[in-house]
Amino acid sequence: MTDFTGLVAVVTGGASGIGAAVAEELNRRGAQVAIIDRAPGTANDFPVEVADITSDAEVRAAIAKIGARFGAIDVLVNNAGIGAAGDVAANDDDEWHRVWDVNVVGIVRVTRAALPWLEKSDAAAVVNTASVAATNGLPQRALYSATKGAVLSLTYAMAADHLAAGIRVNAVAPGTADTPWVQRLLAAADDPAATAENLRRRQPLGRLVRADEVAFAVAHLASPLAGSTTGTVLTVDGGLTTLRV
Repeated sequence: MTDFTGLVAVVTGGASGIGAAVAEELNRRGAQVAIIDRAPGTANDFPVEVADITSDAEVRAAIAKIGARFGAIDVLVNNAGIGAAGDVAANDDDEWHRVWDVNVVGIVRVTRAALPWLEKSDAAAVVNTASVAATNGLPQRALYSATKGAVLSLTYAMAADHLAAGIRVNAVAPGTADTPWVQRLLAAADDPAATAENLRRRQPLGRLVRADEVAFAVAHLASPLAGSTTGTVLTVDGGLTTLRV
C-alpha cells in the first residue's frame, strides 16, 4: 500500500516496541517518518529527535526541528507511555504524578506543539495509544488503567475540538502486547513462566498481541483512506474485551 505517500508522520516512543513497529509500517506505506524518543541516535534508520515528553520546551523544540526538516507534519502517533503495577494503594503521590505526566499530559504537550503543522495538512490525523486496561478491570493496574482511561476521554474531546480544522483523532487500544516493557514485567515476576502463561490465557486468542498487529491498526486509523473515521477507538486485544470462550 502507498496510502501515506507524500505524508510526514511523527511517532513518539518510536525507538522500540509498538512505536518502532508503527514507524516501520507507516514508512512501508510511503510516509516520511520521524521519531521522538528519550533514546538518542537512530531507530530503524529513522531520524530520532531526543526529547522527554514531560518537558514542554523539549517537545516544542523537537516538533520544530521535524517540521523544519520535512516542511510538514501530517500524522501524529502519540505512542510514548510508561507502565505501573499495583492496586490503588501501591504507588505514592509522586508515582501517580509521574505516570500521569507521561501517559496523559505527554499527549497534550506533543499534540499542541504539532497543531500548527497539522492544521495546514489536508490529511491530518492523530492516533493515541490507549489500552484495554481503560475499559476492563484488570488486577494490579490501578494507576496505569486510570491514565489510559483518561487517554480515551482525551481522544474523544480532541476529536470534537479539532474536527472543524480537518484533523481526525482516534485511538488504538491494545491488549497485552509482546513488548520490551511486558518482558521486563515478566522478568521481575516471582514465577515468570506462570505469569507469562496467565497473560496468554487472559486473551481468548491464546497469545500476546504482536506489535506489528497494533501498528497495522494505527496505520488504518491514520490513513487518508479512513477519512470518515474520527472519535473512534480500535481494539486489538485478541478478543479480551468482548469474547468469553
